[in-house]
Formats: sequence, structure tokens, C-alpha cells
Amino acid sequence: MSDIRNAIDRFFAISERGSTVSREVRGGLATFFTMAYIVVLNPIILAYGKDIEGQVIGDGTSPQVPLVAAGTAFVAGVLTIIMGLVGRVPFAMAAGLGLNAFVTFNIATMMTWEEAMGLVFLEGVIIAILVLTGLRTAVFRAIPAQLKTAISVGIGLFIALIGFVDAGFVRKAAGTPLELGIGGQLTSWPVLVFIVGLLATAAMVARKVKGAILIGIVGSTVLAIVVQTLTKLDRATPEAPGGWQLNVPALPSADKIFGFHNPLTLFTEFDPIGAFSRISVLLAVLFVFTLLITDFFDTMGTIVGVGRQAGLVQADGTLPRTREILLVDSIAAAAGGAGSVSSNTTYIESAAGVGEGARTGLASVVTGALFLIAIFFAPLVAVVPYEAATPALVVVGFLMMTAIRDIDWDDYEIAIPAFLTIVVMPFTYSISNGIGAGFISYVLVKVVRGKAREVHPLMWGVTALFVLYFAIGPIRAAIGL
Repeated sequence: MSDIRNAIDRFFAISERGSTVSREVRGGLATFFTMAYIVVLNPIILAYGKDIEGQVIGDGTSPQVPLVAAGTAFVAGVLTIIMGLVGRVPFAMAAGLGLNAFVTFNIATMMTWEEAMGLVFLEGVIIAILVLTGLRTAVFRAIPAQLKTAISVGIGLFIALIGFVDAGFVRKAAGTPLELGIGGQLTSWPVLVFIVGLLATAAMVARKVKGAILIGIVGSTVLAIVVQTLTKLDRATPEAPGGWQLNVPALPSADKIFGFHNPLTLFTEFDPIGAFSRISVLLAVLFVFTLLITDFFDTMGTIVGVGRQAGLVQADGTLPRTREILLVDSIAAAAGGAGSVSSNTTYIESAAGVGEGARTGLASVVTGALFLIAIFFAPLVAVVPYEAATPALVVVGFLMMTAIRDIDWDDYEIAIPAFLTIVVMPFTYSISNGIGAGFISYVLVKVVRGKAREVHPLMWGVTALFVLYFAIGPIRAAIGL
């Protein structure tokens, strides 16, 4: 038994990175609980859209919805385990939020669902080729170190905002972009669960309690179940915003806990070439380019941010096994398309596991195994509501924000791009937008100060791509697409 334990320790470099098996397991559990919502949410988002033939995944009661939930868990589980074994880092994979909405509401409306998933598959293949040729890793290395720090800080602010919004603590408002709670007041029971969970988790983190984040998630879930038992609330709607944001935290009856839908049947439902005859080749290329840029730099930002929090970023701003990490992420994008569950990507919620102490791929193996188990116990995934999981995101956001002290704010050549990177991410709800704003402003400031030669050639190329990325809307309008 000790030989096996030592072999696991050596393979994942657990002791070398200052971790323990128990910390890795706790970290894997924390990451799973903070992102398990995707098993429920991804089918809901995909079910809202209609393709060109009027077909939908379902209305919430269709047999296809639990099948897509199973597929979401399956692809996430397999690729997260591969990330743990190949990348050997505590990064978890799942269907990318934002990407799935773009596919559903922008791409699938112009073609069949199979053709839309085919474009997602092609995007993943292209990114994998970029990794194998060394270009993706080279771009990663070309980014200035302090700009990478700004990406990490921006993600910290972004992940905290995600926590506040998903919990309903911050909401869209009629008179202002955002407001506190409902009508400027914290009046709902679910928000109370979030506040209690946030304060309790923050207090435990401040006291350096082992397992603080995981304890906070479990404790908040128990509180949510008690509140739901007493109040009998439903999911939040525009007419009744005081309900739960996604999952209603009620324990399912014993006869409804177990169920199985074969996710492998979804892998026959994608067409990688049909879109090019359905719509213009130019428009299909623009769709693939948009997916590629978003996926490419979302992942880069997540790796930098979560990797820095885990203490894995080296002096040159890169991580050990960067090529392997990026390759697995690329394969995940293609697998999401092949599995008809949208592009899979590295999740910023992985930071929850890192905050719990995870430092190696063993945590990812644990998270991936839990996703695979979720295929059979989908109802149990819905027990943890947003309001119980999101306090972890806010606390982890704080931990990631602390890296801001490493940016030289007296040097405007880096301070201005860093500032734009940090603020554009949460304000536009996009990691890629923040990175693009930082890159463009970095090159611009260097040029106006007569230091264009200091800009790495790859930074010039990537900045040009970001200019095209931001101009896609006007370009499509100009050519009538």
C-alpha cells in the first residue's frame, strides 16, 4: 500500500509541491461542487435555442435534456481526468459558459445543431494543431510577465463578480447596470444563505481552517435545504425574483436519485463540414475564428490566474508542462463538439480547489471522477444551489486579487494595459475581452512612446487578431452577413 502511495506521490509531485493527498482530495471536491452547476445549466442553455430546422434539445421535460446533462458530465469527467494525468495540474474542464450561449443563439440559428457542433469540433482541432506546432505555447511565453499578473488579478475580480451575480446578491436593474439584491435591498432567503456562507467561509479562511472552502459549501448547502424546507421557494423568475437562482436545494426522493442516460449516443451527432454549404464559407470561417479566439485566450487567462494562485507559475511566467496543459484543453474543445455539448474549456472555478490547497493533477482526477459519478446521480448534483457554492468564488476572487501588488503602477507602459485588462474582464463578463484590451493598449502605449521594437513579434500578431476579433460585428454588418 505504501508503494502505491509513494508512486502516486512521485507521479503527481504531491510532496514536491508542498501538498498532501488529503488536501488534493479536498481540493478536488471543492472544485467539483463549485462547478457542478454546469451539468444542470448547460442543457438548459442549449435547450433555449432553435436551429434552422426549428429543432431544440428540449423544453426542460424532453428526454434529450437529461441525455445532454449526462453528456456534459461525461465529457467534463473524462477530460478533467486526462488533464490531471497528462497536465498534472489542478485544472478542471467542462462546457464553457458564454461559448455555449454563443453557439446556441448565434451559430445554431443559421444551421442544424449537428453542423453547429461540427464547427465547434473544427475549432478544437485547429487549436490542437496550434499547440502541436508550438505556436500556442510561444504566444503564451511572449506575454510580458506583469501583464500575465494583471490577467490573474482580472480573473480574481471576474470570479468574485460571477459569485455575486450567480447568487443574486448583485442583479441587473432598470435604472442602473447593476443593483444590490432586489430593488437595492437584500430581501430574499436564498441571498441570506449566500451571505451567511460567504461570511462563514471568509472567517474560516482568515483563521486558516483546513478545508474552509469545502466546509463552507457543505454547510451552506445544509442551510439552503433547511431554508427551502421552511419556505417552499421555487426557482427565481422575473415575476418572482426572490427564489433560487438555478437549483432548488431539496433532497430528491430515494426512487429518483439514480438514473442513467448513455452519453456515447451523442457522439454521432456532429457534422464538421455541413456548415460550409449551409452558409457562406466566409461566415463559417468568422464563426470558427470567434470561437477560436475566445477559447484560446480564455484558457490562457485561466491557466495564468489559477496557476499563479497555486504557486505553479515559474519566473518566466509559464507553468510546468504548459504544452501538455494546452493540448488537453484543445482536445476538450473538439470533444465538446463531437459530444454535442459545446466546447469544453478550463474552468476558473478550479481556483476553488486551489484555494482549498490543491496543487497537483490528483485533485483533477478526483473532480473528474465525481463528474463521471454525476452521470448516474444527476438529481444529487442539483442539491447544491448557486447560493451555497458561490461564496467560495468570492473568497477565491479575493485570494487571486492579492497578486495586484506585483504590478508596477508607476510605470504607465505596463500600468495602463494592466488596468484595462483587470477592469474590462468583469465589466464585459469576458476573459478574452480583458486580455484583448490589455494587449491592444500595451502595443499602443509602446508605439506612442517610441518603443515599438520592445514589443515581441508574436504580440504584434496577436494584437492584430484581437483588433479583427473586436471588429467582427462591424465587418459582418458591412458585408451583409
